[in-house]
Amino acid sequence: MIKVGIDIGNSKISCIVCDIKDDNRKVLSFVSKPTNSVYKSLITDVEKIKKEIEEVILQAAEESQTKILSINLNIPAVDSFSKYFESSININNEKVSDLHIKKAINKSNFLEESLNSSIVYRSITNYELDNTEVNDPRGMFGNNLKVKFYKFSVKENYIKTVKTIFDRLEIHIENYIPSPLSSSLAVLNQDDKLLGTICIDLGSSSTSVSVFINEKLIFIDSIKVGGMHITKDLARKFSTTIDSAERLKTLYGSVMSSPSDEYELIDVPQIGSDPIQFSQINRGVVNSIIKPRVEETLELVWQKLKDYGFHNKKIKNVVITGGGSLLEGIDEYVGMIFDGNVRIGEPSKILGLKPEFYKPLYSQTVGTIYFN
Repeated sequence: MIKVGIDIGNSKISCIVCDIKDDNRKVLSFVSKPTNSVYKSLITDVEKIKKEIEEVILQAAEESQTKILSINLNIPAVDSFSKYFESSININNEKVSDLHIKKAINKSNFLEESLNSSIVYRSITNYELDNTEVNDPRGMFGNNLKVKFYKFSVKENYIKTVKTIFDRLEIHIENYIPSPLSSSLAVLNQDDKLLGTICIDLGSSSTSVSVFINEKLIFIDSIKVGGMHITKDLARKFSTTIDSAERLKTLYGSVMSSPSDEYELIDVPQIGSDPIQFSQINRGVVNSIIKPRVEETLELVWQKLKDYGFHNKKIKNVVITGGGSLLEGIDEYVGMIFDGNVRIGEPSKILGLKPEFYKPLYSQTVGTIYFN
């Protein structure tokens, strides 16, 4: 079976083509090209991005020698809605069956659509049988069954926009996948999902978060702050180009300070100077700009979790991924804010995937081929 996944990110459009046989995956092609047609996860130029998507798909099809007719498509989690429901039924000390669970579902509004939004993910997060939490009540006897649900939706107009683009390309969208879910599918192992993990994807213009407990996805969200905000902060402060600021962040940037930073000098080209002129700064000044923005980003993510009560879950396992996870010292800093064990998540090893794509930057794309 051929499965194709596409990620329309804030800085790139990526496509992965994979052959799946008996749960064994082999990557046939992986194509990624830069884009500036997306800002804060919103498409800014439909015609331009349609051409960019078409180029990526045509190249992926050529390299994989397949005709791409349907895809899994990542959907950003900005401006999204998370809702939780529960439904209880009396089962009169009978053995719990699928019929009882369906009855609880039908009694709830779990299957109802939301006004002006499209539901892209919904699941049962937990069961209670006679006030005791159980993973799966089927086959057990009890008197009262409670089923808890999670529903995630995004603005309907975004779905309409991307559907129109792919309809014009004559490509069917088989599944809409929340991008934070794709990231977690690519980087979390079974123990992560079972024991409880917060997965944070530090992207270009947004940062997303997902939470797993007992192998179930129980939360997804995103904020409109990412690595590009750090780059622009540096560019404004030092009057340099975006490219130079990005290089400054990548090569010299760190969240954790060192006494030696004050003595490490860096030449920064000045914007618009002809001939090119340079100003000299020290690494400590660079890091003093980076750290507050990173702190703001992580505090906003933490606040999202607090708003839904997940700070009380005391989840100690945190996995960070996305391009921003490569910033020096950020894993240590995340550990301080989230009071947990932190690791940087790279995509799972897959046969045929080239080494240059085994990077946190491509987690969201790789995750699309793990979605069932």
